[in-house]
Formats: sequence, C-alpha cells, structure tokens
Amino acid sequence: MNAVTTPATARELTTYVLRLADTSLVLAQRLSAWIGHGPAIEEDLGCANISLDLLGQARLLYAYAGELEGAGRTEDDFAYLREECDFLNATMAELPNGDFGQTIVRQCLLDLWRLELFEQLTQSTDMRLAQIAAKAVKEIRYHGRYSSGWLVRLGDGTDESHQRVATALVMLWPYVAEWFAEDALEQALAERGVVPSVAAVQAGFEARLAPILRAATLTRPSNVDYRWFGKRAQHSEHLSHLLAELQSLHRAHPGAQW
Repeated sequence: MNAVTTPATARELTTYVLRLADTSLVLAQRLSAWIGHGPAIEEDLGCANISLDLLGQARLLYAYAGELEGAGRTEDDFAYLREECDFLNATMAELPNGDFGQTIVRQCLLDLWRLELFEQLTQSTDMRLAQIAAKAVKEIRYHGRYSSGWLVRLGDGTDESHQRVATALVMLWPYVAEWFAEDALEQALAERGVVPSVAAVQAGFEARLAPILRAATLTRPSNVDYRWFGKRAQHSEHLSHLLAELQSLHRAHPGAQW
C-alpha cells in the first residue's frame, strides 16, 4: 500500500517530487548546452546522453507530481508554464557551466548526492516513488562513473587542469549545504518512511566523495554558510535566464504539436 493516505501527505510529497523533477530538468538543460561545444566529440555525446537521462527522470517525476496534485497538470505544464518562483530545484543545478572542469565538478557533486538519495529512495514506503528511484539509479550510477572519472583525470592531471577543478570545487562547495539543511517537509516525510533522512543521505554522500577527492588529489573544502535555497524557490539570478531559453518555444506556440 502506498504511504500517501491523506491530502496533507499528498501535498507534501508533491512538493518533494517537484524538487527532484526540477533539479533533473534544470541540470539537463545546463548539460545540453555542451552539445557541439565539448572538448571532444565523445564528451559532446557523453553530456548529451546524461542530459537525456535526466530529462527522462524529470518526465517520470512530473507525471507522478501531476497525479498526486490531481489538478490535471501535465509534464509540459510543469516544465514550461511555471515561473521562476515556482521552481524548486537545487541551486547548484542552475549555476552556469563555466569551463569543462567546472561542469565536471558540478556534475560529480550532484551525481554522488543524487545516487545516494535515489538509492535510499528505492526503499520508500511510497511504491511509485520507489519504482521511479529504482529506474533512475541505474542511470545515475553511469553518470557518477563518467563525472568522477573525469574529475580524477583533471585533478591528477596537469597543473592547469588541477588548478581549474580545485578552484571550481571551492566555488561550488557552499551550494552543497542546501542539500543537507533539513526542513520541516523533509522531516515529516522521513518520519513516515517516504523519504530517507537527510543525515543518512549526507553520510552516504561524504563516504562516496572522500575516495574520489583523494584520487583526484583534491582537498575537501571547509563548510561555509549557505546562501541559496532553491528547494524553497529562492533562486540565484541564473535560473530566470535558463528558463527563458527553455520555455520560449512552448510559450510562443502554446499547444503546438509536431
């Protein structure tokens, strides 16, 4: 039996699912910008494949959010017809790509976090969420191998490549704090067994990250105060520009079919 048995729990889970879906969609959009601009054609294809996987995950999650919400909204409605203030993605996903090294650092951090989170979500008392997580985990494992492999190559490479990813790691690290700042919604769902505890996900993330940083000859930055809470719809200045590009065609031709 599904854990969602009350309207209040359904509303909480809808919000949580949208956080996951929005992060996947926004990150997919960022990665797609590398197509035709990567350092090699193989990396163009690598970023494109990961972007497509993320888009597929977003679609499954949006579809479930629509069912939970019960207001008739579709995947396209969630992706194309919401404003910046309605999006609940993790802030790191919306940050600019920077150079290839910065993209790899961002991707590796997000992959390790999402892999730990989705693996634990496979044990959710909500069967639908557990099924979506089980499918996504297979893809995220590949994403993590790709991004961590590149991080090690760049970190333990030339002086320049090491310096670039080291600088990117320091720049991006403050945004990691958002993932592990538990709020009332996460706590309530965790108490019902619908989602894992934030502390458990953080412990798993740290355990996955440590050996990769050692292999890349990188130092884990110190924790600092966090500034952004994308999961609470408080975004950086970058999301509005990303959404303008993402949503422009659909808004220019509403209801169009190909």
